[in-house]
Amino acid sequence: MTDATIAAPRTAPRRPVRIVHIGLGRFFRAHQAWYTARAADAGSWGIAAFTVRSPRAAAELAAQDCVYTLTVRGPEVDTEERIDSVVAAHDGSDVDALCDYVSRPEVAVITLTVTEAGYGLDAEGKPDMEDPEVSGDLHGLRTGTFGAHTVLGRLIAALDARRRAGAGPIALVPCDNVPGNGPFLARGLLRFAEQISGDLAAWIRENVSFVSTSVDRITPQTTGSEVVTEPFSDWVLAGDFPAGRPAWESAGARFVNDIEPWEARKLWLLNGAHSILAFAGLTRGLQTVSEAIAHPECRALVDAFWDEAVQCLPAGTEVDDYREQLVVRFANRRIEYRLSQIATDATTKAQFRFAAVSERSIEAGRSPEASARATAAWIQWVLGRPSEADARAAEIAAAAASDDPMTALVEVISPRLAASRAFMDRVRPATAARPESLPRGAAVAS
Repeated sequence: MTDATIAAPRTAPRRPVRIVHIGLGRFFRAHQAWYTARAADAGSWGIAAFTVRSPRAAAELAAQDCVYTLTVRGPEVDTEERIDSVVAAHDGSDVDALCDYVSRPEVAVITLTVTEAGYGLDAEGKPDMEDPEVSGDLHGLRTGTFGAHTVLGRLIAALDARRRAGAGPIALVPCDNVPGNGPFLARGLLRFAEQISGDLAAWIRENVSFVSTSVDRITPQTTGSEVVTEPFSDWVLAGDFPAGRPAWESAGARFVNDIEPWEARKLWLLNGAHSILAFAGLTRGLQTVSEAIAHPECRALVDAFWDEAVQCLPAGTEVDDYREQLVVRFANRRIEYRLSQIATDATTKAQFRFAAVSERSIEAGRSPEASARATAAWIQWVLGRPSEADARAAEIAAAAASDDPMTALVEVISPRLAASRAFMDRVRPATAARPESLPRGAAVAS
């Protein structure tokens, strides 16, 4: 733990818990907790945060009374901010504590940052029953013998506790890079609930609001528990908060009626570019985003993908300034955002960031050339590094062992694209091409 991590002790009265957060990571601390701390009514909104897997982050934060310093790292200088909006930190396996908080009437919001793959939902938004933890939670919830190992299981347990307590409506606010993340979570959670209790599913429909969001702030992994982020931040939300919410707009958040243009712009232009830089950069021996965006071949792939992706955005969406901002943000060498961090869960990211652009380009009668090259970069990566952390590694292994690995791999992220001869004719040669800066026989750096 570095000195910069530890903030001055809490001096103001501890805020009442009115928000529960699942996914106690650095991004949450640099984003949702930061916005809450800066809201005009911050004194009325405390956060009880839960980890998803390891209890380490909760233990470290609790040891410093949940107060921490956020280092905002610009291209030349740092600034530090003391954040005290988190008032309790828990191991995610403490489902009793989660249920206790959510069953309180004053708790109005549940936010989540669990990554795209963390919801336990398949490509169609249904609970992934091939996942033993998801199926195990379903059995346990049905029989009352559960330990709730998944996000789905823990949410269902907590919402059922709120229903039984008569605590009233609540808003769920997913903050992960999934298109239409509010409806996405709503569909999956309701399908899961329907297999457990018809009464619970009906209560969720009537009492739970699912808010869609677009979130943006580069927050790289660091050593120890230091939280470092960039100066830029963005949060766009669309949906209802039936039990109230903080005045996040006073801290810069935006509330809109239609989230789609904002989430698509961010998901394709920022996150899509990040994934391209990761897959193409790592196979060229590069290590960070700033190194990759400075590499001519990687930059050309990003620019071409952006040119294709912006044509898929709704008319009137502002993109020129955003693209310029992204290049500046990516080039900030003082934010050491490692490509290996971005490359985790590569398959789900390729599905939402590349395949979505390809499908829309084809539907509009345009060439998916750039998104096909991005898909090829993903294929080169997953074939070269099968041991990298990927929640869908079993699907990748099965596809790679098939008679036609290229088609099988594309089918994992989009059956529609796998069935498109025109698309596959673009992917195959791009996949066969070897990065010029990586000599034949050279090892791929990680």
